[in-house]
Amino acid sequence: MSVPVLKLKRGEDRRIRAGHLWIFSNEVDTAATPLTQFEPGATVQVHSDRDQFLGFAYVNPRTLIAARVVGRDAAYPLDASLIVHRLRVALALRERLYREPYYRLVYGESDGLPGLVIDRFGDVLVAQSGTAGIDRLRAEIEAAVEKVLQAKTLVWKNDSGARELEGLASEISIATAGEGGAVPAEISVREQGVDFVAPLAEGQKTGWFYDQAANRERLRRYLPAGARVLDVCSYVGAWAITAMKGGAGSASCVDSSAMALEYVARNARANGVEVGAIKADAFDALKSLQESGQRFDVVILDPPAFAKRKKDAPQALAAYRKLNQLALPLIERDGLLVSCSCSYHMGADDLVTAIQGAARHSSRFVQLLEQGGQSPDHPVHPAIPETRYLKSFFCRVTRE
Repeated sequence: MSVPVLKLKRGEDRRIRAGHLWIFSNEVDTAATPLTQFEPGATVQVHSDRDQFLGFAYVNPRTLIAARVVGRDAAYPLDASLIVHRLRVALALRERLYREPYYRLVYGESDGLPGLVIDRFGDVLVAQSGTAGIDRLRAEIEAAVEKVLQAKTLVWKNDSGARELEGLASEISIATAGEGGAVPAEISVREQGVDFVAPLAEGQKTGWFYDQAANRERLRRYLPAGARVLDVCSYVGAWAITAMKGGAGSASCVDSSAMALEYVARNARANGVEVGAIKADAFDALKSLQESGQRFDVVILDPPAFAKRKKDAPQALAAYRKLNQLALPLIERDGLLVSCSCSYHMGADDLVTAIQGAARHSSRFVQLLEQGGQSPDHPVHPAIPETRYLKSFFCRVTRE
């Protein structure tokens, strides 16, 4: 079967030749190959203005990112065999990195499968499709997962905001059913020898945040024995419980979700530790703790993305600064601040600016000890800066 051509305008092939995988709608020669002729998610072969083959991609005429390249070898079209190959290469990396099957198995563009995320929780896999192209390839992806991993359960948790941009519906469904055949209510995770449970259908992202696993491990290096720890925007308590298992003396979690805090309590009990819970907006909780004279040796700020779009960046910078400004007075005389941002549109330098601005306003002296990024199961594609998004600064905090 011949694959239709998507032709680029003159000079618009440079970024693709340099390794990027995205083709924007204004880069397409719509006179030669009108975008409206393609169905959303259809496979195309991308050609330069001189009709040189650049790669196979899938297309969506409705979106700003009109096509995403999946392969550059003309001998290997976008089909089930290519997906099996991509999965095997992705699995080889994760098996080298982790002794147990708890990790992000596929990280979109960085694993050559743009638009697809798969997280592995033992014999349960949770996949997310963010594009029309991945939606059209679901049957091939399910067959490839079965062939490569023989997973007991594969769940599609297609409820991300990216789907709305692609004109896709939000839905959660089960592809490969284990016992019972229903979407599991929760997933089980093991991280650094600590066992957790987290909600699946009602949970955030795929139910877990593997991207912070390496930073939670890093925390143990800086944790004073018997430390008092405050975990802000805690979700199900991964930072706090990791700290308690690492020698902290006490920990409290702040989250606005009652369900998340119920999981904090469950996870704490299961690990034989006690963790306090504060159900409140992060900003309100920090103000209240300050007013009541509370002090901590370690404060962790791991908020959701304040800048989902580029135009949100100025307001996001102000929000990150305010959050850090509220946290710093809570930190004991010689304590630790872990300040994170998962906003791609907030660069590392921007977060440092927010932290330093907060420090000056709070009469604190901050020393940056280390910068952590996303865990290595979220590898960065060197040609695609958008694949690097997580920043976590470990900071010593003293009085001026």
